[in-house]
Amino acid sequence: MAGSRLEKFGTAFTRVRDLMRSGVIKESHKPLWFDVYAAFPPKRDPLYVKSSKTLWPKKKEDPVPEIFYKEDEVRAKFFEMYGSGPKAFDLTKTNFVSTCQRFVEKYSELESRGDVKPEMLFEETGKALLAEGIVLRRRGGPAVAAEQTNPLLGMELAEMLAEQQKNTANKTQAAEEQAQTVTTDSPTASQ
Repeated sequence: MAGSRLEKFGTAFTRVRDLMRSGVIKESHKPLWFDVYAAFPPKRDPLYVKSSKTLWPKKKEDPVPEIFYKEDEVRAKFFEMYGSGPKAFDLTKTNFVSTCQRFVEKYSELESRGDVKPEMLFEETGKALLAEGIVLRRRGGPAVAAEQTNPLLGMELAEMLAEQQKNTANKTQAAEEQAQTVTTDSPTASQ
């Protein structure tokens, strides 16, 4: 092209002049002001100078205040402690309630009753959901379990194996003794 379209490189007059010289604009289609400008040019050529101040004042960034609800704190603690759970949310069902939402509802219910201490409220909510059949698995830990009432549940594996071996040894010893008494009784019976 004959010239640049940016206003900082030349003036409108020089650009139109260059377009006419190159044949892009015909003499018959030149603008009306061209002859006037050629006859009476300005004393100084207008130059493009970028102004230091902007034309439009910058908008002050109005930060949106963070909004936290009580339930959000409970949800954050839930996801921190239990994670998102073993299965994904099923959003195709309109009446789907996630485990987290059930936890929040139960937490609010227990909190409104006021019979549970605030420090124990989170743990008690987990136990209440367990009683309803919802098992919560802690991240990197065992599932929340109900209080153990059966003493066999509290025994460790080593204790169970030791007791089983003791029982097996007692049974084999009793069988041997019984076999000895049978063999000692049988010769006297034959005489």
